[in-house]
Amino acid sequence: MSVIYFDNAATTYPKPDCVYEQMDKVNRSLAFNAGRGSYALAQQSAVIIDNLRKELLRIVNAVNVAEVVLSASATFALNQIIGGLDIRPEQYIYISPYEHNAVVRTLYNQKIYRDEENCTHIIVMPLLPDGGINEERLLYEFSIHTPSFVFMSHVSNVTGYILPVERIASVAKVYGATVVVDGSQALGLIPFDMSASDVDFYVFAGHKTPYGPFGIGGFYMKNGRNLDTFIAGGTGTDSLNVGMPLAGTVRYEPASPNVIAVAGLLAAVKELTTDEIAHRLEHEKKLTEYLVDGMRKIPGIRLYLAPAQSHVGIVAFNLAGYKASEIGMILDADYNIAVRTGYHCAPLIHEYLDDREYLGVVRSSISMFTGYDEADALVEALGEI
Repeated sequence: MSVIYFDNAATTYPKPDCVYEQMDKVNRSLAFNAGRGSYALAQQSAVIIDNLRKELLRIVNAVNVAEVVLSASATFALNQIIGGLDIRPEQYIYISPYEHNAVVRTLYNQKIYRDEENCTHIIVMPLLPDGGINEERLLYEFSIHTPSFVFMSHVSNVTGYILPVERIASVAKVYGATVVVDGSQALGLIPFDMSASDVDFYVFAGHKTPYGPFGIGGFYMKNGRNLDTFIAGGTGTDSLNVGMPLAGTVRYEPASPNVIAVAGLLAAVKELTTDEIAHRLEHEKKLTEYLVDGMRKIPGIRLYLAPAQSHVGIVAFNLAGYKASEIGMILDADYNIAVRTGYHCAPLIHEYLDDREYLGVVRSSISMFTGYDEADALVEALGEI
């Protein structure tokens, strides 16, 4: 019996066949140190990386608008951005309560997330009773405490809430703020137009909604924006200079590139057209609604839902009388259903969800490959527990 997989917010599974095929092909024939050698095979490896940048720019309409910086993961990318920004004392940073520890812990480790004398101040965006961002209150906060930086997820990895990032970014720009969006749960699922956006940095995780492999992520950086070097090392260029190169994305990309992972993500991103993204979003929205409708009928269930029109891909819940982890273990052992349990690396939102008695939530998350029969199997299993 094959596993019924509901942990796609952690990593999508399975991947399209083309991803596996291209990774195997490149691993066997083109796994060379791209950009580090003058021989043909190294140059061919470098072409794979260049092609990925072009495809990534295409899918968000960012050609001539932004650059793509490749990294090992979205977490690494956010560390590079936060560590590279010129964040100074007495500035105000706004973060959504949905932020992942890739943002929260990184700010803290940069000694930013401490409201001490002469330290930068963090303001957590206010919420409405339904879990949506209270935009009216947020605009008022902006008018009192001028935002210098705004960090927000495009889609919550806990509840599947689609944040109004474009509206917030537009207002933040009136105050001259730098806007950073974590698109780890969104790229390839939620349409995004970089050329029409006020977002400065947009982060992505290749192994999640784009359906690529582990080991490749990065961020889009609007033209005209720059970061201080946060991670240094060899780039294969200007090697006699003890400082990092000052021009191009290479200054943000030290170390040998993971060309195998790059090839996998390239294969996945080539599949993404405007119509394909719309199709995936429609599928996930309809299946999310179907799953919620089924779960509502289960006695003792507590659902943690995003506003209906801004909800996709994730249904978080608990069952009365059980810790979240207990439900996860029962589903795995007795039904071969894989879900995620706990706090999901997002510390701030759980105060709002008030889920401490359950030790977090059970998170069921779908993908473009999840079927209605699998949703039925999950609902039936929960009804039997």
